[in-house]
Amino acid sequence: MLKTLILSTTALAFGASAAFAADITAMSWDDIVAKAKQEGEVNWYVWYFQDDFRKVVAPFEEKYGIKVNIPAGGSASGNADKLLAASASDTGDIDVFAWGYGDMSTLDFAKLFTPLSMLPKDAGRINTVNNIDGGDYVYAYWGNQTGIAYDPAKVDENALPQTPEDFSAFWEDNPGKFGFNYENGGSGPSFYSNILRVLSGLDFNDGDDSAARIEALEPGFTFFNDYADDYVITTSNADSIIRMSDGELFMAPVWEDHLASLQKSGEARKDLKLYIPEMGMNGGGNGVAIPKNAPHPAAAALLIDWLTSPETQTTFNATFGTAPMNANADDSNALISNDQRQYSVAGAAQPFKTAMEEAFVDNVILER
Repeated sequence: MLKTLILSTTALAFGASAAFAADITAMSWDDIVAKAKQEGEVNWYVWYFQDDFRKVVAPFEEKYGIKVNIPAGGSASGNADKLLAASASDTGDIDVFAWGYGDMSTLDFAKLFTPLSMLPKDAGRINTVNNIDGGDYVYAYWGNQTGIAYDPAKVDENALPQTPEDFSAFWEDNPGKFGFNYENGGSGPSFYSNILRVLSGLDFNDGDDSAARIEALEPGFTFFNDYADDYVITTSNADSIIRMSDGELFMAPVWEDHLASLQKSGEARKDLKLYIPEMGMNGGGNGVAIPKNAPHPAAAALLIDWLTSPETQTTFNATFGTAPMNANADDSNALISNDQRQYSVAGAAQPFKTAMEEAFVDNVILER
């Protein structure tokens, strides 16, 4: 009898939690804020910069009296697996789920997430990144951009390479001074894939991975093979930046936020600069959403409102060097100028992207 009573009580509690998660969409914002304070905590599953984010959310915790729990460790895919594994449960562990927009597009938003229509109106919020529309379910909180970092003491700022031909000319004039990674991080793949895009003339927004489209990449493979002795392959984004900072390399593809964070921590020289070549390099962003079975849905809504506000996005720009994901935020601390962001392009669509990367390894890396 006691066991039955406990199970019934537990089921009632889970059911009430799940029902409450849905109910916040009909509550006034003032009532959500009051309920969030009653909940007292919120679990934010974000897979990177966890120690930094624990510091950044301190003003939120102080303002609302709500503890932000950011679990240590984990990975983006691991958090997604956790989200999906618990999706059938009445109550999960995740209140605020963070993931890259490209990966978010693989999820059924309406099935997994609570609509964010209860948030205060803010026309500056961004819910579409790289043509992926988060609708009412996913808002962007982190903007990132790849570009070419350079040492201004070694590279003429008035003659920065803008096209594949410009880069090959730089390689010939400065052998061994340009490096990129072909895996482990994405900035190197952004560089070589956009060279392939320009030289092939293919539409990389088309995910068709047919043999004919892979064969059309041949001019790009030939380009990299012809100059194989003039550029360097690095092992990661961090390796590229550190070798630049040490003076070994003059130029390398990097992520804007990664370079900014290493410069801020003193691990990379502060005089290194960054630009987006006119041929285009990949940009994107990460989004946040509330799982339908979030244990603290009101606090989750309050945290997302705070994360996507102009004030917090301005802080992220100043602290991490990110591209603000609120149109009303200040981006004066960005490493890339606003006029160059017109050259940001979306990454290649799947499954073409994977097939293109595998073909690059087979036809360029293994030929070195």
